[in-house]
Amino acid sequence: MRTTTVGGAGAREWGGLAVLALPTVLLGLDVTVLYLALPSLAEELRPSGTQELWIMDAYGFLIAGFLLTMGTLGDRIGRRRLLMIGAAAFGAVSVLAAWSTSAELLIVARAALGIAGATLMPSTLALISNMFADQRQRSLAIGVWATSFALGMALGPVVGGALLDHFWWGSVFLLAVPVAIVLLVAAPVLIPEYRAPRSGPFDLPGVALSLAAILPVVYAVKRFAEDGPGGPALVAAVIGVVFAVLFVRRQAGLANPLLDVRLFADRTFSAALSVLLVGLVGVGGSMLLITQQLQFVEGLPPVEAGLWMGPPALLMFLAAIGSPLVARRVPPGIVVAATLALSTAGYVLLALVDASDGLALMVIGFGLVYLGLGAIAALGTDLVVGAAPAEKAGSASAMSETVQELGLALGVAVLGSLATAVYRDRIDDAMPAGVPPEVAEVAGDSLAGAVSSAQRMPDGWLDHAREAATSGMNTAMIVAAVCTLLLSFVSAVVLRRVGVIGGTAPEPEGRAPEPDRNARGADGDDPAETALSGG
Repeated sequence: MRTTTVGGAGAREWGGLAVLALPTVLLGLDVTVLYLALPSLAEELRPSGTQELWIMDAYGFLIAGFLLTMGTLGDRIGRRRLLMIGAAAFGAVSVLAAWSTSAELLIVARAALGIAGATLMPSTLALISNMFADQRQRSLAIGVWATSFALGMALGPVVGGALLDHFWWGSVFLLAVPVAIVLLVAAPVLIPEYRAPRSGPFDLPGVALSLAAILPVVYAVKRFAEDGPGGPALVAAVIGVVFAVLFVRRQAGLANPLLDVRLFADRTFSAALSVLLVGLVGVGGSMLLITQQLQFVEGLPPVEAGLWMGPPALLMFLAAIGSPLVARRVPPGIVVAATLALSTAGYVLLALVDASDGLALMVIGFGLVYLGLGAIAALGTDLVVGAAPAEKAGSASAMSETVQELGLALGVAVLGSLATAVYRDRIDDAMPAGVPPEVAEVAGDSLAGAVSSAQRMPDGWLDHAREAATSGMNTAMIVAAVCTLLLSFVSAVVLRRVGVIGGTAPEPEGRAPEPDRNARGADGDDPAETALSGG
């Protein structure tokens, strides 16, 4: 890991951190607010089950596809500049999403939000790496950054629920507008600009290859989730893998790549990325299923569902801010492994929830899941960013955010689709005779469809639908528990060499040589001067 002993951050840096936290809060709001708005928008826009999944995860897949590109672009044109461009775009597209008139238009808007969001996250994280050179302060700052996401997730259900009680579902997207305005006003005052001193030409062919690698894999996951293994999914997966190989080979031969593949030689970097990816798969799927369970099965209105989501988000908040402090005395690998073990217990509790009386068990179980999320988000991100040299912070930050967003989206797609498959299998057996085909199709597609069709179904049938949906969630949580337990063991073993934060740890084996930070760039500029003056 990178260590520095330069002077600590001052008031301007900590004030800048508060500004950088705003986009993170905004993205946390966007996640939980949309989950609560799903029943309302489903009633008005009437999306199919597949469209519902696309509305939920189009944002995550597109942000994952463009994060690497935007992280490297920020290194070249200026990280603060890209942050401000992204904030303006995010606010504008949020207005479009708020007034979407069809499921298709909302999906397009969500995809555009993903592209805009891809400019925000790597810029904020890379700027934190520039502003906080001291390792302990940087770890705490990243914990605050990760905590901001938890704060947004905690506020999203409460604020979103209050909005949905008084306004239409699109109002939840308008929360982005004031946040974007504050960021645009405060960023030039409190955040220094940074551009990599030796950026070189932008690799447009690499951008095309990265998208050609990610998007077919996304399509393969969606087709597999919808139709099971088959020709189209397999072909798309193979195409994605082929382009991924071509992308990596190209990056390895470039002096200024989009992604410095030598970073993966650092075991800490690779292991931390793996923990973030797998850990977020379970969180993404459980987040979707729990919010649906609270509203469709427990029958809670949005504002009450949001309040019940508050205690788990508070645990995530405490874990994200507390785990870097604990890791000053306990090795990060042990902290991550222990919190993931607690998350496993949370998934087990969620697997035991029943349709008749599961509210308390859901809140406790989901709280334990979020506890693990807070720790891996803070410590995993710090390990990834800390393993990279300063001029590669944008690329490393983008990789960290890419795997997290991809993990969340994969969780929605894979665990959400698994739960849906169980629901459809169970509901087929309970479908009463004589129901019109079009009603049976909607009710058998998803629990949201069953709720919207309840008035045209026999009395008591909705209870069967709720039990079927709960069985689907239970099955998905069992899978998440097994994967998270394995991840806990892997974390304890693979990250065992990482020393406590602020201590002196052995250099990881296979580490790529770090360039001389004191060397001047090709244009004669000193990197430190570039960071402070804006290039």
